[in-house]
Amino acid sequence: MCVLVFICVSSDLIERRMELVRLVSHNAHKRLVTCLQGHIGTEAEKRHKKLPLTALSQAMQDGGSQLGEESLIGKMMDVCGEAESRLASELMQHEVQLERDILEPLNQLAEVDIPNILRQRKQLAKLVLDYDSARARWLQASKSIHFSTNYQATAAKVETLKDEMDEALNKVEMCKDQLSADMYNFSSKEGDYARYYVILVEAQADYHRRSLAALEGVLPTIQAQNDSWMEKPAYGTALEEHLKRSNREIALPLEACVMMLLETGMKEEGLFRIAAGASKLKKLKAALDCSTSQLEEFYSDPHAVAGALKSYLRELPEPLLTFSLYDEWTQASNVSDPDRRLQALWVACDGLPKNHKANFRYLVKFLAKLAQDSEVNKMTPSNIAIVLGPNLLWSKTEGTLAEMAAATSVHVVAIIEPIIQHADWFFPDDVDFNVSGMFVAMTPEPDPGPFERRRPGSLVDGDTPRKDRYLSYPRSTAVSALYVVADESITVKETPAGEQEQPIPLPS
Repeated sequence: MCVLVFICVSSDLIERRMELVRLVSHNAHKRLVTCLQGHIGTEAEKRHKKLPLTALSQAMQDGGSQLGEESLIGKMMDVCGEAESRLASELMQHEVQLERDILEPLNQLAEVDIPNILRQRKQLAKLVLDYDSARARWLQASKSIHFSTNYQATAAKVETLKDEMDEALNKVEMCKDQLSADMYNFSSKEGDYARYYVILVEAQADYHRRSLAALEGVLPTIQAQNDSWMEKPAYGTALEEHLKRSNREIALPLEACVMMLLETGMKEEGLFRIAAGASKLKKLKAALDCSTSQLEEFYSDPHAVAGALKSYLRELPEPLLTFSLYDEWTQASNVSDPDRRLQALWVACDGLPKNHKANFRYLVKFLAKLAQDSEVNKMTPSNIAIVLGPNLLWSKTEGTLAEMAAATSVHVVAIIEPIIQHADWFFPDDVDFNVSGMFVAMTPEPDPGPFERRRPGSLVDGDTPRKDRYLSYPRSTAVSALYVVADESITVKETPAGEQEQPIPLPS
């Protein structure tokens, strides 16, 4: 009796467990189906065509064909579209595997196997009722045999009812045995059912590995094509990278701005100090970023050109005078003896990387040439150092550019001013400012009028420039001007030639 009770209790526990397993398997199957992007049950080829990744790939490749090989966007869309197509293929194979190895077994378990066992349980309950009914009829007939007037007929009926009861009992036993076998078989296979979820994660891991391999296989090609594209923005790009991409010696914004200023800005008062219009400055920077040769309109606004030059220097990821030499520059600026300070500055300057030194030399020679006209433009070496110096050197410590510039400005002025004053000592050779040969001077128009600025030539191809026009020459020391910076404004004080300049109050 105890054994029978134990078996019944155990069967009830297994039945409740099966019902719960059926429910959670059904929910897992339902949610996993929603994760698939393809249509379940369709052929692999049709499934691939219906994937969103396939549509994206086709759209990207069509866009690449429309833009053509001459467009970097077109190239990138084409090669990246091929990568998306490979990802779509991997996804299609992954989903087919999930459907075969996970979804179909889960569906079989939740919708077929467990329901069949549960139906057998209901069938057993029905058979038990049938047995009870047959047994009740047999007992009733057995009791009435003693009171029957037709003993022989009644005995035959009792025997028939007994056979029906025995058959019903046999069906109950057979169903019970089958149900018990199925339930215990289910319980013993729980590890196999749990394996479905392990297979799911393994399949996902394999899919992501294959997808990653596909992407890593195409990334070098994508990167190579992107790196080979020469038309890259100059602003915000490291000097070495810009020079390498453009195959230049001097950065394009630096040379272009210097050449435009040599034409129309050398006599402009307050150059590099007076702010230009934001829209014009933004347009010029964008023009220089895309290497356009249409720069004629900017010659008439030297302050915008000077602003573009300052912006280029300020937006370099590493200052022109480099982070690595920051300590050497600041130590040199602290040397009290003028001659020894110049020697220390020369040592620091000589330590600059080749390209940085070449571009710094180019800039210094131009600034020295600008200072020669300080009697007109009021830009003495000291004033130039104040307004331009903080864009040439700053520390690598974190903080805003304004904070770094303020912390460095004292040293920068003491660095840049003597270098401009002694430009020919630091860099003895002359500089051909038109180093790329891209610029020529425009013949002046007759009598342009007092309010119309002369517009010289811009970038042209194939013409031979007059190099003597753009050669640096020793600076004169006639008149200098002093800018006092306070409250973001600058006033001008002229100092007669030969007199000693007084110390300059620095920006607060």
